[in-house]
Amino acid sequence: MEEMYHLCMRHLNHRVRIHNCYGQCFEGVVVNVDRNNVYLQTPGGVRTLGKAHTSAWFGPSNDILTLSLFTLLAIALI
Repeated sequence: MEEMYHLCMRHLNHRVRIHNCYGQCFEGVVVNVDRNNVYLQTPGGVRTLGKAHTSAWFGPSNDILTLSLFTLLAIALI
């Protein structure tokens, strides 16, 4: 989890795509990171991509999505 914390800190204020251990993918801007969570601003609602590569949008615009560092598998700049 320490490694993912440092990785998220390097991506602070950047647009990213984050994959978690549940097969979900989230896109947005990393706006904050603490020792347990990464906070992702998701303009236009939360976009998730499931294992079947289907896409869904939910939530009001400019939501802050809290993701547990413990469940993260990968983070990439987009």
